[in-house]
Amino acid sequence: MQHTLPNGVALGAEHFGDPAAPLVLLVGGTTMLSWPDTLCEALARDGRHVVRYDLRDAGASTTLDPDAPAYTLRDLAADAAALARELDDRPAHLAGIGVSGFVAQVAALDHPEAFSALTLYGTRPVAPGPVDPDLPDHDAKAMRQLFALPMPDWSDRAAVAERAAASAVILGNDPDAARTVAARIFDRAASTEPVVQMANQLGMVFSQLDCTPRWRERLPELAIPTVVLHGRRDVFFPVGNGEALARDIPGARLVVLDDAASAIPDAAADEIAEAMLAA
Repeated sequence: MQHTLPNGVALGAEHFGDPAAPLVLLVGGTTMLSWPDTLCEALARDGRHVVRYDLRDAGASTTLDPDAPAYTLRDLAADAAALARELDDRPAHLAGIGVSGFVAQVAALDHPEAFSALTLYGTRPVAPGPVDPDLPDHDAKAMRQLFALPMPDWSDRAAVAERAAASAVILGNDPDAARTVAARIFDRAASTEPVVQMANQLGMVFSQLDCTPRWRERLPELAIPTVVLHGRRDVFFPVGNGEALARDIPGARLVVLDDAASAIPDAAADEIAEAMLAA
């Protein structure tokens, strides 16, 4: 379904569990399918109303011009707060993964009244671009291999899915799962236009998005329970980024998943749900 916010932006969303239960809001990174069904179902079984949603220019959300987004990271953070308020009168547990972890951090900082807890999976405390000296950057070898992959015909569903599987091998994720998810993402995109498919599959919007000003120095302001989850085998945002987040956020708990990389494996769904709900 779509939820239209007061600013006119429509966000594609999917609900799990009892709508009267406490809300867990999962920010798509960039599509909702970055949060696996198994995790959503595990959280719902534990008595939560789980809503995962697509960011702008992804999935079933408003798609205008992903090559030149006319909004900022702050606008995406405001979307998260507005959606949380629409779905429940009570503050929500907010979660971000990868690049949507940027959205979740800024949303929790800018709209503290909207959120009661925070989960960050596989992300870092600075925006795209040069990293701070104490943060490990993307693994150089993995990035060379990723950039060496040929671009598919973005209108060809099978080719797009195969490229996702090849990327997963480089990133240490499950290629079969990546292939399946990429096909689902393809089917949910607003169109087969190359720019739209790239935005959905690769999160290309963030390469064009205004993510200033910095927010890392504000992280000590966070006063809600926070769990930082990170795959030990993550080469895109190496685990030192999660360790830094846990240091920067007062009282944050770090959970390192030894067998995970940048994507959430189905086998870890129950462990992750337990860690989230203990926040």
